Amino acid sequence: MTYRDVASRQVLAWAGTAVGARMPVAMAPLALVFLVRERPGGYSLGALLAAAYVIGEIVAAPVLGMRLRPERARAQLAVGLAVGAVAFAGLGGFPTAPPAVLAVLACVAGAAPAAATGGLRTLLTALVPERAAAQALSVESILTAAVWAAAPAAVAGLALGVAPGVPLWLAAALMASSVAGLWLLPAAWGMGAGERAEAPLARVLAGAWPVYIAGAASMTLLGLSELVLPALLEQRGIGVGWSGPLLAGMAVGGGLGAFLQGLRAWPGRLRTHSVLLMGGTAACVALAALIPHTAGIAPVLVLGGMLQSAAMLTRNLALRAVLPPSALAAGYSVMYAAAGVGYAATGSLAGALLRVVAPSTAVLAGVGVTLTLSALGWWGEVRRAGRSARGADRAGAVAGARPGAEGTAVRGRGDAERRL
Repeated sequence: MTYRDVASRQVLAWAGTAVGARMPVAMAPLALVFLVRERPGGYSLGALLAAAYVIGEIVAAPVLGMRLRPERARAQLAVGLAVGAVAFAGLGGFPTAPPAVLAVLACVAGAAPAAATGGLRTLLTALVPERAAAQALSVESILTAAVWAAAPAAVAGLALGVAPGVPLWLAAALMASSVAGLWLLPAAWGMGAGERAEAPLARVLAGAWPVYIAGAASMTLLGLSELVLPALLEQRGIGVGWSGPLLAGMAVGGGLGAFLQGLRAWPGRLRTHSVLLMGGTAACVALAALIPHTAGIAPVLVLGGMLQSAAMLTRNLALRAVLPPSALAAGYSVMYAAAGVGYAATGSLAGALLRVVAPSTAVLAGVGVTLTLSALGWWGEVRRAGRSARGADRAGAVAGARPGAEGTAVRGRGDAERRL
């Protein structure tokens, strides 16, 4: 397994399409703040618009993801991205509109394309050989890290140097380009012609709840780092302007971590990888809260970004292992929503704690919450794997009495789930 397995024209076309779909997502919250910051109460209004955008994403991602159908995926994704592009253009074109109108547009801009992340991820893994799924997801993580590193600088530069609405016009253009990019990709992702869901989709997705919790835990630390870092630097007597370079370094570390994670098949179970990587990330964030100098904070944040990105990659691989192919797009969308909930919850917790405790204490409290969620997710995966193994053993005992393809298939599924 090498990265050569994902080097193809179709994957390159997918990458261009994914950048067009995801750069607006990374730009949106900060762009909304810059859009209205010069109005009376602008920063508060900007925060409310950003919240409306995120709420739209969180609510719509699982709903739209569950409605995605492999046989008409391109058309469904195109509609969502096109509506999102129109909403972004409306925000950029009417910055003086009443707050309620802007909030509705922000919510639509977040909600309409919310299934694109899960759909594009599923499509990417369908473009490469099965053996290269980990490398494909690593490439996606590297691309995402690059997008999130570039977006804040692009928004600030355009909003301050040109006009406040320009970042949102750019977001609209990028999202529209992703609609065009979909026509360079297959209209559907692979699924056996005779495949049918063995249980209602909602029940299948609910069975993967430990993976979602672990995914949310990985995003709580990222949110904690991004939202509390300026206050933490101020507490240490360090210029707040250092928060940008430090977070950029964390994003670069995330790309490097995803690359290293995809270099080989690492020994051990995915759930073990996840809990160890999350523990390492938590330790890095805790150290950043305690170290008094920039020279010490920078390397631990870069290392934390590496570990966090690798942990998120193991969650995507774990989800791929426990869900049937027909449910993957919906599962990835639920994971996306869970990650958004984790990020938003961390922001709310940090905001509340910063009113009563020092920033370093708020960070340590957030680390404790993350470790609790990680432990809960690990425990749930252990229980799920135990039940799956017992079920596979019972089915194998029945199928073993009549050797053949059916017995082999049952044993193969049991082996795959025990790897979790």
